[in-house]
Amino acid sequence: MKRFLKTLLIALFVIFMFNQVYAKTYRWKLITTWPTGIPWHETVLHFAKTVEELSNGELKIKVFPAGSIVPAFQVFDAVRNGVAEMGHDWPGYWKGKDQAFVAFASVPFGMNNIEYSIWLMAGDGMKLAKELYGKYGLVPLLGGNSGQEMGFFTKKPITEVSQLKGMKVRTVGWAADILKNMGVSVTPLPGGEIYLAFERGVLDSAEFSTPFITYPMGFQEIAKNVMVPGWHQTAVQLMFEVNKRAYDKLPDHLKKVLEVASRETQLWDLARSEYNNAKAIEKYLKEGVKFNKLSDESLNELRKTTKAYLDNLRKQSPFLDKVLKSQEDFIAEYSKWKDLRSGVSAYPYQEYINGKHYE
Repeated sequence: MKRFLKTLLIALFVIFMFNQVYAKTYRWKLITTWPTGIPWHETVLHFAKTVEELSNGELKIKVFPAGSIVPAFQVFDAVRNGVAEMGHDWPGYWKGKDQAFVAFASVPFGMNNIEYSIWLMAGDGMKLAKELYGKYGLVPLLGGNSGQEMGFFTKKPITEVSQLKGMKVRTVGWAADILKNMGVSVTPLPGGEIYLAFERGVLDSAEFSTPFITYPMGFQEIAKNVMVPGWHQTAVQLMFEVNKRAYDKLPDHLKKVLEVASRETQLWDLARSEYNNAKAIEKYLKEGVKFNKLSDESLNELRKTTKAYLDNLRKQSPFLDKVLKSQEDFIAEYSKWKDLRSGVSAYPYQEYINGKHYE
């Protein structure tokens, strides 16, 4: 019996060592729409490191920033065609393929980063995302959410949306079309091209993302005013996409590693971004940047224009209508709890006593 147990232990040890030495290592390329100077590059590096650690080195992902393999706006097709196994981006860039991609990125006057995370992780969000990406031979994974965008940099203070008419503005997604419908000239440049265009006067106004993400881009060196709030993107939901052929070749435990790492990255990016958004605002203020709030009348006008625009899109796309209805149903249900819990926002003591109870 002792000899049998000894033989069994030796056999198990040999099998264990064999698996350690000869376990297949998967090496993937991950391309992004971000240059290295934008903090989302760090988000992708964080994800890749997490995957390698969770998989005990079985899945190694090498990150390539925008332009190193393909230009930023070619990432989607490159992953789809197998140039790289994965990509990372803001899904709204792909609205030319299907308007529904924008709904998984940011909807004007829509959900914030917490609400997006709830809808995607606990509601129907990821189920619908898989249906959309699946049409293109891709598998979606959560890629982070950096919060509400800060607004549009302008050289002069702007508090009415009518003041944008005739200006050349950089924005993307549905906000670009909505502003065009209001007489604004819009140029949807990728992040790495905005500063130079703004500096040279090709643009009169520019926005990119949240305070933390935008600060390193240096727009405050060109313009000292920002039109707020970020109605155009109340959240910045990011996504990874995986080539389905590559995904299907993975064993089940590595597919699970990708899912777990993506969920961890979603929450890591959310916390890191909001923490640094507050710090970035302090830096802007020290550099003399002024934040100018749009009037209620302008916000209502934008809200009405947004609804009319989306209503028209929904008539043309049953799937987009399905996604937006899912979001609206969640918003309606969640709003009751938001209302009941409101009035105790965490403001400094004296500000609260002076009447600042609501976000």
